[in-house]
Amino acid sequence: MSRVLALARRGVAWGHRTENGLLVSAFLLAIALPVVEAAGRPLGGLHIPGSAVYLQQLTLWLTFVGGLIAARDGGHLTLSTAEFLREGGAARRAAALFAAAVAAAVTAVVAHGALQVVFANRQGGDRLGLGIPTWWSELVMPAGLALIALRLAWRGSGRWSGRAAAFAAIAAAFAFGRFGGELSGPFLWALVGVVLAAVVLGAPVFTGMAGVGLLLFFADGTPVSAVPAEIYRLIASPTLPAIPLLTACGYVLAESRAADRLVRFFRALFGWMPGGIAVLVAGVCALFTTFTGGSGITILALGGLVYPILRDEGYGERFSLGLVTAGGSLGLLFPPSLPVILFAVVASAPADQLFLAGFLPGLLLVALTAAYGILVGRREQRANHPFSWRELAGASWAAKWELSVPLLIVGLFASGVASMVEAAAAGALYALLIECGITREIHPRRDLPRVLVKGGRLVGGVLVLLASAMGLTSWLVDAQVPDRLLAFVQANIDSRILFLLALNLFLLVLGSVLEIYSAIVVLTPLVIPLGAAFGIDPLHLGVIFLANLELGFLFPPVGLNLFLSASRFSTPITRLYRSVLPFLLLQGAGLLLITYLPALSLALPAWLGR
Repeated sequence: MSRVLALARRGVAWGHRTENGLLVSAFLLAIALPVVEAAGRPLGGLHIPGSAVYLQQLTLWLTFVGGLIAARDGGHLTLSTAEFLREGGAARRAAALFAAAVAAAVTAVVAHGALQVVFANRQGGDRLGLGIPTWWSELVMPAGLALIALRLAWRGSGRWSGRAAAFAAIAAAFAFGRFGGELSGPFLWALVGVVLAAVVLGAPVFTGMAGVGLLLFFADGTPVSAVPAEIYRLIASPTLPAIPLLTACGYVLAESRAADRLVRFFRALFGWMPGGIAVLVAGVCALFTTFTGGSGITILALGGLVYPILRDEGYGERFSLGLVTAGGSLGLLFPPSLPVILFAVVASAPADQLFLAGFLPGLLLVALTAAYGILVGRREQRANHPFSWRELAGASWAAKWELSVPLLIVGLFASGVASMVEAAAAGALYALLIECGITREIHPRRDLPRVLVKGGRLVGGVLVLLASAMGLTSWLVDAQVPDRLLAFVQANIDSRILFLLALNLFLLVLGSVLEIYSAIVVLTPLVIPLGAAFGIDPLHLGVIFLANLELGFLFPPVGLNLFLSASRFSTPITRLYRSVLPFLLLQGAGLLLITYLPALSLALPAWLGR
């Protein structure tokens, strides 16, 4: 028996290493392909034939291998409300088993639909290099989803009886699809309620999106393959590969000592001011969030560094917690932020113009936060640090490589030398060269695979969520929900000012309960026609949308930054409500200025020749 267990453990370890190796290889190839394309263009059009198709397939592998690793490590986004139940109690165990059973059943059905999509694509006869059929590569979709389903079922309980119940739920889902007949009326909404209840109790959010989409399509008589079919449509977006590439770049920087050098730079730059340390925190958090896209890495990576600095400088606990929590979402509108790129993909908007439109509003939100820090600093900061040109020069020199990363990405993209994806790949490669070859803080063999696996876990979790949300969005469009919502709004609101206020409230509430990437995918198709009906410029509407989601991170009771700070600083979340309230009100005022002063969003694109 012990020998069998030892063999099983070795098999599991081999499986984990294989997953990690596939993910790291896909990451490195995804970085290399766009860089070769961009570098070869000035050399007489040197390029890799079919590189766009290869990159698309690599993104597919990053999505599902990363999603599989996220399922292995518990990295898929959940609401985690089951944490309020007593640790180890029967209610907690029952909630975990119920959530896992529903999540596993939904994911298994989506895997079956993905297999049907792959078999349908096989009829096209497309091939990759060396004559390899494209559908062979696409099998990673159903295989990855099937393995995710198995892992969700296995992790749902530590007991064999619980695991058996979760696997039985998978069988029941297939049996219902085969023999269940029609699905309509109260029974449909009861099943939708079951799926949503599972999400509330801890099932991954992507299973909620996919499960509701599956049920609604099934009730309409549409094959379940309609949900995974949207996966391929999403992956085919030419801009989407920028998300994993920029994630890799952000994780490489976060795992090195870049944060220490950036803090030193901002301290030398602003530490002499009254409240300058608060300005330091706002600035460094905004820069980090620009690369990590509001995923929470800013609070987790910088919180333990900047919070003690604030406390040592005499700032109160409440202000310090509030500033670090609020700083975790600053910078969301600056290039090369991932949410801006994703909104551009979903809304079919030019990403470069959207970045220009968001620059001044983003500066406004940072400036308001910094100004409040200066005001508090005049009262609470013990002493200012004398300004030193020597220290500023030394700090600038020490942080020169990290400070040059955004300049490189934005410069390549804004100049037209490289596309968004090529610029993102160049930034990722540049970060790798800096931290592995120059600062040598990340060892290429010992540390880099671990860093890329951590980044890939986030990529997989986010892109699987996006793909699932796209399925639900497709049903909403097919059911003409945007048209009905537009008709309702036009019938009840005839003032542009009132519409914008209602839009702010709508996005703020939903942005606080939905994860930002799923919120973009689900809500954008609903909001775009409403804005057009009231004559709102698409770029201005995009900035309003993203600024609302940025503020939603702080909105009680379930804003993402509140949960992350509560976990990071071992603080009751109810105490954080009071800590973030001044920042919530301040950034809310900034949001109103952004909403009702469209020149803040449109002046820069117009000045630069939109």
